[in-house]
Amino acid sequence: MRIIGIDPGSRICGYGIVDEDAGSCTHVDCGGIIPKKSAPLGQRLDYIYMKLKEIIAEYRPDAAAVETVFFAANVKSAIVLGQSRGVALLALAHAGLPIHEYSPTQIKKAVVGFGRADKNQVAAMAQSLLGLPEPAMADASDALACALCHLSSYRFLQQVEASRQ
Repeated sequence: MRIIGIDPGSRICGYGIVDEDAGSCTHVDCGGIIPKKSAPLGQRLDYIYMKLKEIIAEYRPDAAAVETVFFAANVKSAIVLGQSRGVALLALAHAGLPIHEYSPTQIKKAVVGFGRADKNQVAAMAQSLLGLPEPAMADASDALACALCHLSSYRFLQQVEASRQ
């Protein structure tokens, strides 16, 4: 199973792609979609959408995991983040992918074991779990962690289903 994790943002939209086979997770790719800072919001969102479509077409994930909006410093930041999430969700939906959403606390708990872990702890665990030579950039690490969170949840749900049969 191939999962794409998305850490939405209008300045940097992180993505991480992970393969899972027989309980083993493998890093496929990760990075950040970085539109021009000087571009108007609409153009930045369009750039993110187009790049996500390219990434989805190239890697053909089976499902997507997206970080939800949990907290924003101010209303304007929350609205812009919501717009960026909307663009990511649209690209994923247009590709026909099942979309699973996780809060930052859920992601941190699944990857680090502690829901209030900091970004460095998340990056270090993503690096360790995927055998990366160094931590990925912050937004890509968060996206990888989101994908890993989904794989953990997915495996658990499969075990629950199997026990019911």
